Amino acid sequence: MQLFAIDTGNLKLDGGAMFGVVPKVMWSKLYPCDENNLCNWIMRCLLIVDGDRKLLIDCGMGNKQSEKFLANYCLNGEATLESSLALHGFTPDDITDIILTHLHFDHCGGAVKWNDDKTEYVPAFRNATYYTSRKQWEWAVNPNNREKASFLKENILPIREKGRLNLIENDMELFPGISVRLFHGHTDGQVIPFINTGNKILVYLADLLPSAAHIPLPYVMSYDTRPLITLEEKEKFMKEAAQNEYVLFFEHDLYRECCTVTETEKGVRMKDSFRLEEAI
Repeated sequence: MQLFAIDTGNLKLDGGAMFGVVPKVMWSKLYPCDENNLCNWIMRCLLIVDGDRKLLIDCGMGNKQSEKFLANYCLNGEATLESSLALHGFTPDDITDIILTHLHFDHCGGAVKWNDDKTEYVPAFRNATYYTSRKQWEWAVNPNNREKASFLKENILPIREKGRLNLIENDMELFPGISVRLFHGHTDGQVIPFINTGNKILVYLADLLPSAAHIPLPYVMSYDTRPLITLEEKEKFMKEAAQNEYVLFFEHDLYRECCTVTETEKGVRMKDSFRLEEAI
């Protein structure tokens, strides 16, 4: 099994929204912001190559949205999904499977693209089967007012219309060495993959834990629909991660790719941070 971090570019989001009730004077010591209170976040995906299977977890924002929409998020960085795949010798056509942790636009926008003459939306990975949870799918196609702006129909409905969608019902082993669990605090049915590399368990955190700065329990995003459930899920998971020495892989932390955690008098805290290649 080979694992590759896939950078799809950066976006900027308000620091207050990303850290919820935690005051700026505290969170800004852990994660920097600019003069407009905007923090820069990466959209980092994970490619798993195991024999003939080439599995991608999440796929960034894509580029099919309007210039006005994209400008709202101050996109930056030179990397794209295609260029990052190419660095490792792959193209979107090589991908056989895609896990969409959830259907917010910055996680699944790259799943669908325009066709060549911009008359139809089509799956961006023409040879891949797409996986997400049934709870998340039903949540996204019938969105609540809080999340409605994050669930864009053009990002998700073409996957089902083209017959490429496979829905996960419960926690399960999806493929040999790759299990998934469902979490419900950030958004209903968020899929968190656990990858057994042979000697370590690597967890792709998606928005359960967007960055290392979110490790302390109170650091919960304002975007989360059920923050108290997030708090419970984080507390249980972080203790498990410390006890089992999981490698935590961050989707959004621009400054830290992976880390381990340990129990301290103040609760679970980061132990060591490192790049993916150092972890495996």
